Amino acid sequence: MPGLPAPRTEGRYRIGLVCLGNICRSPMADVVLSARVEEAGLADCVEVRSSGTGDWHVGHPMDDRAAATLTAAGYDASRHRAQQFGAAWLDDDDLVLAMDGSNLADVVSTGSTTGGTGSTSESERVRLFRDFDPVDPGGEVPDPYYGGASGFEEVLAMVERTAAALVAELHQVLPVGDRTP
Repeated sequence: MPGLPAPRTEGRYRIGLVCLGNICRSPMADVVLSARVEEAGLADCVEVRSSGTGDWHVGHPMDDRAAATLTAAGYDASRHRAQQFGAAWLDDDDLVLAMDGSNLADVVSTGSTTGGTGSTSESERVRLFRDFDPVDPGGEVPDPYYGGASGFEEVLAMVERTAAALVAELHQVLPVGDRTP
């Protein structure tokens, strides 16, 4: 899998993360990736946001179990409010990362129903989150919603290692200047 697509705006990068309801997987990935971006000194040029393909939870905080898992690991899960994915994300974001194949299909179909180009360049901008996972590239992030605490811990482990790999990729597409990787 090739690295990150080039930024749409030089020196800036915008990543959208998508799951089904935007209360478990994508907000966990948002919180962790945002923290890694901040730690890497890239917060001034990288924006991370998350959404769900469904509208059931719009405006709600993340699932209590997801928030508790993040909090126990030292992250701040308090600011998240669920939002719904829309076609504009495909134009606004440099990269849209879906948590599983079903989410990916929903994102792609949103683009095709709104006149998306379907070009190779655009298709490289929509991928699975775990395409960047150094342990299992191309795997899916399982939905922990109907399971127990161990599912959320498993998701956190996947998200942490994939977020670290994404930050390394961001250093390749953004001018580093005096930042340290």
